Amino acid sequence: MSATTRAVPGRPTSPAGRIRAAVNGFAARSPSRFAILVFALLILVFTLLFSLPISSSNGRWTPLADSLFTAVSVICVTGLATVDMATHWSVFGHLLVYIGVQVGAVGVLTMASILGLVISRKLGLRAKLMAASDSNPLRVHGGPVAEGQAVRLGEVGKLLATVAISMVVIEGGVALLLFPRMLIAGIDVGTAAWESVYYSAMAFTNTGFTPNREGIDAFATDYWFLGALMIGVFLGAIGFPVILAIASNLRQKRRRWSIHVKLTLLTSVILLVAGAVLYIVLEYDNPKTFGSLDAGHTVFQSFFLSTMARSGGFSTIPIDDLHGSSLLVTDMLMFIGGGSASTAGGIKVTTLAVLFLAAFAEARGVESMDAFRRRIPIDVLRLSVAVALWGATIVAVSSILILQITKAPLDHVLFDVISAFATCGLSTGLTERLPDAGVYVMAATMFCGRVGTVTLAAALAQSQRRQLYHNPEERPLVG
Repeated sequence: MSATTRAVPGRPTSPAGRIRAAVNGFAARSPSRFAILVFALLILVFTLLFSLPISSSNGRWTPLADSLFTAVSVICVTGLATVDMATHWSVFGHLLVYIGVQVGAVGVLTMASILGLVISRKLGLRAKLMAASDSNPLRVHGGPVAEGQAVRLGEVGKLLATVAISMVVIEGGVALLLFPRMLIAGIDVGTAAWESVYYSAMAFTNTGFTPNREGIDAFATDYWFLGALMIGVFLGAIGFPVILAIASNLRQKRRRWSIHVKLTLLTSVILLVAGAVLYIVLEYDNPKTFGSLDAGHTVFQSFFLSTMARSGGFSTIPIDDLHGSSLLVTDMLMFIGGGSASTAGGIKVTTLAVLFLAAFAEARGVESMDAFRRRIPIDVLRLSVAVALWGATIVAVSSILILQITKAPLDHVLFDVISAFATCGLSTGLTERLPDAGVYVMAATMFCGRVGTVTLAAALAQSQRRQLYHNPEERPLVG
C-alpha cells in the first residue's frame, strides 16, 4: 500500500521554492538579523574578489587581512585603507570599489527593494517592511510601530524612487561640476571623465577614497572643486527621508516639514558652523595647517574640514598635523555623524538632538520633550540613549584593543577608531600601519558602525518579548 503525498495549498513544493520561502520568512520575522547576514555575505564575496590577482595592479594575490579590510571599508562606505587605494588596485579592483560603495551607501535591503521594484514594477508589503527597516531603526523590533515617522510605510515606494533618482542626479551633477576643473588642470579627457565620476560617488556616499596617488592635493586651493565635493557630501549626509521631504514640498504650495527634517537640517547646520568656528580658533596659529593661510582661505578650509569630519573623509591637510584639541573636536564631529537613513555614519544628528532636548526638558522640570510644537515620545529617547551608549561602548572596547596591540598614542588610536566606527575615513596614518590583529579589530569596528548599533542589538536579542508582569517600582539615585 503506497502512501500519497498531498501538497499543501500555497506551500512551495520545489527545493528552490522552499528555500525562497524560508529566506522571505526569515527576512520578515527579523529584518535586523537579515540585514547583518546580507552585509556579512556581501563582505565575504567582495573579500574573495579583492583577493584575486585580477583585482591588484601587480597581478598577485592580495593578503587576506588587506582584502577583508578593503571589502569592509567599501561595503561600509568608510574610506579607511591598509593599502594605497590608488595604486594597489587594477581597473577591475577600482570598479569593485565603485560598485561596492554604491550598494553599501544605500543599504543592502534598500538596494534589494529597488531591484525588486524595477523588475516587478510593484512593491509588496514584505519589501516595504524590509526597506522601512533601513530608513527607520524603530522598525527593527517586531510588533506595531507608530506611523508618525519621517517616512510612513505607504511612502516607502517613493523613498526607494528618491534613493535611486537622487543617487543618479546628485552624483551626475557633482561629476559635471568636477569634470571641467580637471580638464583645466591638464588631465586628459578619459581620465578626467573617470575621476570626476569616481570622486562624485565617493562624495555622495561619504566614503572619501581617491582614484589618484596625489588625492585632492592638486585641488587643495580650488574652491570650485572642493565646493563641489562639499555639496555632494552634505547632500549624502542629510539622509534620503530629508531629500524625499524636500522634493515633495517643492511641488506643493503649502509646505509642511516633519520634525525629523527640521531637527536634521537645524542640527546639521549648527554642527557645521560650530565645527568651522572651532577649527578657526584652534588652528589659526598652526603653521602645519592653517597658520600660513590668509583669513579667507582659513575660513573656507575650516568649513571644508568641518564638512568632511562629519563623515566625508576627504582632507586637504595631514590629519596628524592638527593640534590635539582639534583632533578631539574632530572625534566629536565624527562620532555624531550625519542624518538617519543617510550615507553617513555615526550615532546620527537626530540622536544628539533628542538627547539634548531631553536634557533641556529635565532642566526645565517638564515631563515631555517638545520641539517645533511637537511632542517626542519616550521610546525615541530610549532608542537614542541605546544608540549613544552602544556606540560609546564599541569605541571604548576597540580603542583598548588597538592600544594594547600597537602601543600607539591614545589620541591617534581614539581618532582612527572613531573614524572606523562612524565610517568617516579620516586617519592619522595609524590604520595603514596596523598589524593583522589590529586590522581585524578595525574591520569589526567598521562593520558594527555601519550595520548600526540598534540593528546589531536587536539582532542579538529577541525581536519581541511579551512581559506578563511588572516588578515593584523603586528609584535609584542618579547624578
